[in-house]
Amino acid sequence: MKPELMEILVCPLCNSKLSLRITTEENGEILEGTLHCSNDQTVYPIEDSIPNLLPTSDY
Repeated sequence: MKPELMEILVCPLCNSKLSLRITTEENGEILEGTLHCSNDQTVYPIEDSIPNLLPTSDY
């Protein structure tokens, strides 16, 4: 995932801003990490540089 994507990503449940926590980054690409909703405290994983914005009940 490119860091610039954070400008347009919002929580799919409540449309609040997401914050980013990076675990692994390489060549400017976020490979692993999490996105955190500032409103409802939902956490979305980033795996293999793909953010998974499905609610956890849909995993």
